[in-house]
Amino acid sequence: MLEEWKMELPKLVISVHGGLQNFKMPSKLKETFSQGLVKASETTGAWIITEGINSGVSKHVGDALKAHSSKSLRKIWTVGIPPWGVIENQRDLIGKDVVCMYQALSNPLSKLTTLNCLHSHFILSDDGTVGKYGNEMKLRRNLEKYLSLQKIHSRSRQGVPVVGLVVEGGPNVILSVWEMVKNKHPVVVYEGTGRAADLLAFTHKHLDKGMLCPQVKEEIIGMIQNTFNFSRKQSKHLFQILMECVGHRDSMTIFDADSEEQHDLDLAILTALLKGTNLSTSEQLNLAMAWDRMDIAKKHILIYGQHWK
Repeated sequence: MLEEWKMELPKLVISVHGGLQNFKMPSKLKETFSQGLVKASETTGAWIITEGINSGVSKHVGDALKAHSSKSLRKIWTVGIPPWGVIENQRDLIGKDVVCMYQALSNPLSKLTTLNCLHSHFILSDDGTVGKYGNEMKLRRNLEKYLSLQKIHSRSRQGVPVVGLVVEGGPNVILSVWEMVKNKHPVVVYEGTGRAADLLAFTHKHLDKGMLCPQVKEEIIGMIQNTFNFSRKQSKHLFQILMECVGHRDSMTIFDADSEEQHDLDLAILTALLKGTNLSTSEQLNLAMAWDRMDIAKKHILIYGQHWK
């Protein structure tokens, strides 16, 4: 990617997870999402990774880039990783070292989808299946793991940090969050966007010393049943995975756009990385400097009583 596409090594990876089908975000939440995601990316030199399709959360990412990216600031590298078998007009994309026209308008009668043209790059994962999602996640996790092992600069031992951002989403998004937190990657959950994001936020907020009271447990199982149209057995299984996710409390940040304490999504993303990783104070400062975000350093690192090594 660095050699063929001349991409710059990221100083941060924002891995966006959410619904595959179209969903509406209230205008205030969408504006906060758009501004925060673009600011976090532009100011730090981050890569954004999504499914890259022209629906669901990937389309919201594309809308954010269209509305807020500035030509005067650095380019935002946005990598879409969809399954080959779900893409409409895929034959238009076959070729080596060729420029081809791609029809981004989808057939309303088709079950397939198109690529979101506001992403800068695409990697399509092909395991021979048609119309199925899932095979792309292993490729995506491997890419994110590889990037996390690359050094931000030659004088630092700090690898490229990876942070998850959850907006709405189905049951598979909860599985993706579990994969991220168990691998020590912090996750920001955007509360109020619906489904998986709201289930994660609700469970996280009601957890007390790693436990839920029986009434809340039953309420959450009922919410899972209603949200995903699951059987009780399926709901109890997903509840266990939900509990595994929120058990990694330090790795999860709940972002509530209506809160008086939280206003900027970019700050939530960047401070989640400082909170959710085992970096020394000097390493945190190096990271903030690499991002060129001295506002983060002043407010969250260079504070009175901080222990320096």
